[in-house]
Amino acid sequence: MDATEISTSPAPPQSAGRRAVQTIGQAWAWLFLASLLIFFSLTGEGFLSAFNLQSILANMAIVLIMALGQTFVILAAGIDLSTGFVMGMASVVGAIVMSSLATTMPIPLAVLIGMAAALASGLIAGLVNGLIIARLNVPPFIATLGMFSIARGVGFVLSGGMPQPIFVQNLGQLGNGYLLYYHPTAGITFLNQPAGLEAAQLREVIGILPHPVTLSIILVFACYWVLSRTKFGLYTYAIGGNAEASLRAGIPVQRHTINIYMLSGGMAAIAGIVYNTRFTNGAANAGEALLITSIAAVVIGGASLFGGEGTIIGTLIGALIIAVITNGFVILGINAFWQFIAIGIVIILAVLVDQAKSRLLD
Repeated sequence: MDATEISTSPAPPQSAGRRAVQTIGQAWAWLFLASLLIFFSLTGEGFLSAFNLQSILANMAIVLIMALGQTFVILAAGIDLSTGFVMGMASVVGAIVMSSLATTMPIPLAVLIGMAAALASGLIAGLVNGLIIARLNVPPFIATLGMFSIARGVGFVLSGGMPQPIFVQNLGQLGNGYLLYYHPTAGITFLNQPAGLEAAQLREVIGILPHPVTLSIILVFACYWVLSRTKFGLYTYAIGGNAEASLRAGIPVQRHTINIYMLSGGMAAIAGIVYNTRFTNGAANAGEALLITSIAAVVIGGASLFGGEGTIIGTLIGALIIAVITNGFVILGINAFWQFIAIGIVIILAVLVDQAKSRLLD
């Protein structure tokens, strides 16, 4: 057999076991989510009710929004440890501005200005993170850890260490309302409950798609499109794969890095705005426990902490897994502290699966 014959010989077929492990490695999060849904539906009364499923999605919304921004950062081989307290700071800024302006101008305008102020605070925090990391070459862990403390301090200073109530009428309806309402006789209405119903009939109204869920769906589609269909997404994957090669290929690595951290800060601020509307207050520590949860959603969804690998859909699945575990434990009456243990185990499992998949691909 000559060299030509050797070079053109087909590669030996993969073993069935190797292919099976690779398939499981790529789809394990979906399988795990399906297993959780089956388990809790069989053991938890009312788990599959429309009300409970929508509660899962509504409670997931804030974490998912933060995780979407974190996805871009992690794909670019970075980390943003400041998002939790940036969210809290933004919620405090929004609460103060809304309450201050609501007495001097129309409420819708006051709310919009408050939301804009909250968003601006998150973008500024992300801009500072990006400048320090991209221009001064400070490691992302250190830079965002510093912003973690700064945002925490600003939030507590502005709020005096206490939750900042929002004195805006009907704001809670914005955060806790639904896109659609259904009544057996009145039919479906948009944004508002059917008019002319008596008190007994109002109890029969079913809300469909809470506003936070609608917003998170829009953001998921937007981020998916950006990551999979635009140069911004292509540059993000390229920088995460090899920043030096990306720079040589003409990608503006520094500018793109700044934009990524601004995106992360902006998403944290949007999460803070959702918190404002759901709970009608702002709290500096509102996102303290959500930082690790948002990172966990990205990792569980299959993103590599070394960058260059991950998807928006994976992050969505990761957030769903965390939300289902949290809700399922409540349904079963399990002590809430066990949630942290369960989520930690899932994170470790995700890393082990990723490592096993990487060894198979080598």
